[in-house]
Amino acid sequence: MKDLRIVFMGTPEFAVPSLQKLVENGFNVVAVITAPDKPQGRGKKLGTSPVKDYAVSANIPVLQPTNLKSEDFQSELKSYEADLQIVVAFRMLPEAVWDMPPLGSFNLHGSLLPNYRGAAPINWAIINGEKETGVTTFKLKHEIDTGNILLQHVEPINYEDTLGTVYERLMNKGADLIVESVKKIQSGDYELKPQPQVSEDKHAPKIFREDCEINWDQPLEKVRDFIRGLSPYPAAWTTLDGLTFKVFMAEKSGRNYKASAGSFHSDGKNYIDVVTADGALSLTEVQLQGKRKMLTEEFLRGYHWKDEH
Repeated sequence: MKDLRIVFMGTPEFAVPSLQKLVENGFNVVAVITAPDKPQGRGKKLGTSPVKDYAVSANIPVLQPTNLKSEDFQSELKSYEADLQIVVAFRMLPEAVWDMPPLGSFNLHGSLLPNYRGAAPINWAIINGEKETGVTTFKLKHEIDTGNILLQHVEPINYEDTLGTVYERLMNKGADLIVESVKKIQSGDYELKPQPQVSEDKHAPKIFREDCEINWDQPLEKVRDFIRGLSPYPAAWTTLDGLTFKVFMAEKSGRNYKASAGSFHSDGKNYIDVVTADGALSLTEVQLQGKRKMLTEEFLRGYHWKDEH
């Protein structure tokens, strides 16, 4: 069994357990590629990526190219003589980079491909009311998220789940899948399967702030899925009574209203209900701009809204 030389590429927290488990399982990670340091916070001090922080703590060389097509970067990458590249939550790679190692480059994606190709697969699976999602390892090729599949793990999406809870489970299950995938590649005993054709394309494009405004004209469960699919980040938002705030959690209200969708009702102390197309949702966790996240009861101590609005 050959001792593979592995280059790992990733940036956010989601990628850290995959790198950590490769190291803890004794794999030879010879270098890590991650995003350049960026100014962060009010002081604009240079902040490092979570992947860089771990790599430095594990004494792994770190490369932070601004341009992946640069000859200098590609020459330095080549000098590590990697047999295999593992990519988790990084950016698009030019062919000269993903095709460099003899065994190619394998990516971890947070969905059951071919469904939810794109930048925000976990968000969209929850927003669309899916009952399951998962993680997939596949070999990179030209078109994004279309390569042949190595392994998949199916993960249920529970009624109470949010982006945050599913993200955490897939982050850890994905790390296990990466280790299992590398073991198979190292043994040479593996089969790559083409992604199946699907009758309905389910996409996962990047989500921007303007995409996150709640549409109260939709059915209650659709609105609830939208809120939990964006919680805690980037967070659904709405404007009520001139106040714009983020909504992190909402549950079906036990109260009934003969009112139009988007109207809201409160006793000024305990609840804020907003009417949807077929019932009312009770907002349970909110955040005003510039303020911290808080439970509705706490929010109402500062804003004494009373029925009827």
